[in-house]
Amino acid sequence: MFETPLTVVGNIVNDPIRRTVGDQEVLKFRLASNSRRRAADGTWEPGNSLFVTVNCWGRLVSGVGASLGKGAPVIVVGHVHTSEYEDRDGMRRSTLEMRATSVGPDLSRCLARVEKTVLSVPDAAPDATDAADAKDADDDEAREKLPLSA
Repeated sequence: MFETPLTVVGNIVNDPIRRTVGDQEVLKFRLASNSRRRAADGTWEPGNSLFVTVNCWGRLVSGVGASLGKGAPVIVVGHVHTSEYEDRDGMRRSTLEMRATSVGPDLSRCLARVEKTVLSVPDAAPDATDAADAKDADDDEAREKLPLSA
């Protein structure tokens, strides 16, 4: 299969939908990327729009599902392909789809707080645990001072 890598910057236009396919979960949403251009007189004119369906698999499902929603400005990296289908009237149609490899907020247009997923370590040494708890308390104090979003 020929896969074309692509990066799209835009806004999520619908609430992401989480589904189960076989034994895996997929999170699907539509992404709109709008362009504009400067006219000869110096004013801005709307340009073309790109709409693409984004499919998130694996570890992206929980991260995107918990962090992003309708209207969120995002940057999506993945592989794009066309999906063909037959509509209700029997006409052959195609749509642009993207299998995401990375999804994140567009920090030029919003604020975000990053929370890393931490794997628990069994049988950690008591000294290491106490040091980690102290660091977590310092991190919590720093987080309280940051705005959550714009």
